[in-house]
Amino acid sequence: MVVRTRYVLFDFDGPICRLFHGYPATEIARAQVKWLKDQGRDGLLTEEERFSPDPHGVLSAFAARHPGSDLLIDLEEILTQHELRAAGVAWPTMYADPLIQTWVATGARLAIVTNNSARTVAEYLRDRKLLSCFAPHIYGRRAQEMHFLKPHPETLNRALRAMGAAPEASLMIGDTDSDADAARAAGVRFLGYASSARAVRRMRGAGVPERDIMDSLEPLLDAVRAVKHS
Repeated sequence: MVVRTRYVLFDFDGPICRLFHGYPATEIARAQVKWLKDQGRDGLLTEEERFSPDPHGVLSAFAARHPGSDLLIDLEEILTQHELRAAGVAWPTMYADPLIQTWVATGARLAIVTNNSARTVAEYLRDRKLLSCFAPHIYGRRAQEMHFLKPHPETLNRALRAMGAAPEASLMIGDTDSDADAARAAGVRFLGYASSARAVRRMRGAGVPERDIMDSLEPLLDAVRAVKHS
């Protein structure tokens, strides 16, 4: 798989870092709901959504009912600001940094395709001295295009078009079933990074073969190094 790959599309939160390791996502979700309440608009969420621990779920639910609204743009910016703070204390995924650097050294071209803000990704990569490995190919969430979040393949297709990449020469690395679904829709091969048994079950449920699910990036790094030195 590595030998056939010239273009690599990485999801961000999971394969590259644990974005909310030091800044729990539940706190961000509560802050979103509080902000809507302060605007007198918390009634726009269901009871379940008001107590959701997932800030992306809160934003997506709001976007589905109020696409393109000023409130949505403000709510997306609030999430972005929280993500930027989280990026400062995010925990790097083991082996991710050397994997990225080694793959670039083989001549592969890399992109980020994520439901996080592109600004957040750039901030994290800049701090890790990895931004040049990806820039300008960072494709993330846009307030006016929430319907293009994964599992929609648009961020993947945008990356492929910008790099002039053939899907059959490309590989996506993600950690969710929505990543797998987006890769399938874009015609791109997929490798799953699963840090928990729950993640494995969800990817298997999305049709990812067990052989294509990793609980560590180390074997992938070894494979890329073998290609580099062959």
